[in-house]
Amino acid sequence: MRYSTQVKSISHLKAKAAEVLRDISERREPLVITQHGEAKAVLQDVASYDETQETLALLKVLALGQREVEAGEVRPVVEAVERLRAQRR
Repeated sequence: MRYSTQVKSISHLKAKAAEVLRDISERREPLVITQHGEAKAVLQDVASYDETQETLALLKVLALGQREVEAGEVRPVVEAVERLRAQRR
């Protein structure tokens, strides 16, 4: 999806806020808001925002795991399972 196709001015947003909100909720596509011809903000529906935040959180976890692997901070799965079982006792 090219965001450049979903661009509206701040004036358009002010004049037609309810329509714009309805459109982004139905389309589930972000809208770039411009001011004086320059992109200034992105408006997106709440469901898409939540999905984006969840995706970013998962990517952060993966990146942290990758750093731990690269740093050699890993243990065999057998050790991890034994440790977890010991904690439950």
